[in-house]
Amino acid sequence: MNDDQLLRYSRHIMLDEIGIEGQERILAAHVVIIGAGGLGSPAALYLGSAGVGHMTIVDNDTVDMTNLQRQIAHTTARIGMPKVDSIRTAVHAINPEVDIHCIQERATDALLDELLPEATVVLDCTDNYKTRQAINAACVRHGTPLIEGAAIRVDGQLMVIDPRVSDSPCYACVFPPEAEFEEIQCSTMGVFAPLVGLIGIQQAAEAMKLIVGFGQPSVGRLQMLDARTLEWSTMKVARVKTCVVCGS
Repeated sequence: MNDDQLLRYSRHIMLDEIGIEGQERILAAHVVIIGAGGLGSPAALYLGSAGVGHMTIVDNDTVDMTNLQRQIAHTTARIGMPKVDSIRTAVHAINPEVDIHCIQERATDALLDELLPEATVVLDCTDNYKTRQAINAACVRHGTPLIEGAAIRVDGQLMVIDPRVSDSPCYACVFPPEAEFEEIQCSTMGVFAPLVGLIGIQQAAEAMKLIVGFGQPSVGRLQMLDARTLEWSTMKVARVKTCVVCGS
């Protein structure tokens, strides 16, 4: 690290859990964020400010007026801009050193197979069930840690999937791909603005813990947040041997 980096990241370096070695791991990390909306916005801002060296952001949407109630990386002046470019602008305003690759596409299987071999960790910040299943399957396929986040109405969810851990359940262990599932989107059901910030920041925190290697990631636990009371509840989940994605 140079002198400017030592100053910029000094509050991390002071921490026993991170230090210089941990900050160097952050600087060398490559985080893939899929979804540049309510969850992806705070996650990208915090990971960028913390010094994640390489970031790939995937989203096919553009900034809309209705996004601005909660998607804090975007601004009124950037309405109509691709969300990936808007987030890059926001992150670079905080930390211009971050190398950000923007992909204005949907997260197809082919794209995921191209990106994941180089990824340190993936953040699923989407709101589409089929896309979640595709991301989960790709992460299992490539052995890449995945931070799942979800928020709708006033309820949030968080789950860490680490295929490198032998007993780590995957997303499909909890939500089977073949199950009937009613798609719920904030465009029709609404979402409490600070909730997406809370979940997105938690995703960033879990990603940082995995990158540096400290603390206890939420592997094997589905965490649920009720924004009415701001209380978390945790459900332990086990790997399903017959899971169609990660089962043996």
